[in-house]
Amino acid sequence: MTDEIVQVEPDANAQCDMGTETDSNVVDEDLKERVRQLEESVASRDNELAALKCALANAVDKYRTAVLATAPGVPDELLRGETVEDIDASLEQARRIVLRVKQQLDSDVASRNVPAGAPPRTPPDMSALSPTEKIAHALITERR
Repeated sequence: MTDEIVQVEPDANAQCDMGTETDSNVVDEDLKERVRQLEESVASRDNELAALKCALANAVDKYRTAVLATAPGVPDELLRGETVEDIDASLEQARRIVLRVKQQLDSDVASRNVPAGAPPRTPPDMSALSPTEKIAHALITERR
């Protein structure tokens, strides 16, 4: 009888070991499936993120074009940025630069202001002449 009990115990232990191994395989498979699902989800999110980044870049480019159309005095080289906020900030900076350049040009032009054409003719200044010289001048201009 003792032999039977000894034989039964190893068989029971073998079945427990197999049951644990089977449970472990099931858990392993479940975990592998979960990892695969998560990897697919991450890949899907990566694709969505790439599409959103592309759409954002297109929208920002269109916004930049619209801003340039409404601000004709601003050179397009001064308008930079990858977001709407960046473009707005660079637009303000570009407007300040353009205003400064205009002011500098206006002051340069004003300092070099030369009247167009000949200056107006003015009669000679007779205040410094003596009465005799004034009479002589009047007689000479009357003969002409």
